[in-house]
Amino acid sequence: MKKLILPIMTALLILSFFPPTVYAASVRPPSAIPINPPVSATPAEVLLNRLDEINTMSKSEMIGTQKRALRKEVREIKRELKALNQGVYLSVGAIIVIVLLLLLLL
Repeated sequence: MKKLILPIMTALLILSFFPPTVYAASVRPPSAIPINPPVSATPAEVLLNRLDEINTMSKSEMIGTQKRALRKEVREIKRELKALNQGVYLSVGAIIVIVLLLLLLL
C-alpha cells in the first residue's frame, strides 16, 4: 500500500499542473471564416506610399524649415528602403564556381 501512494500522488500532481487542452472551443465555424482575408501592406509599400505623398506635395508654399524636414524624412525613408532590400548578391567568382559545378555534375 505504501508503494502505491507515491506514484498515485505523483500522477495526481502532474495532472493538476498540466491539464489537458481542448481545441474544439477555439475553432471558428466555417461561416465565420472570411473568404478573402484583408491583406496588410508591407513596410516597403508604406514607405513608398509616403514618398509618393511627399513628391505630390506643393513645396513652393512651404517655408525653409518645412522643406528641410521633408528632405530629412525622404533621406530616412530611402535609408530604410535600402535596409529592407534583402537581395542575394553573388560575386563573379561565385557565379563561375557555380557554372563549373553545374557543368561537371550535368
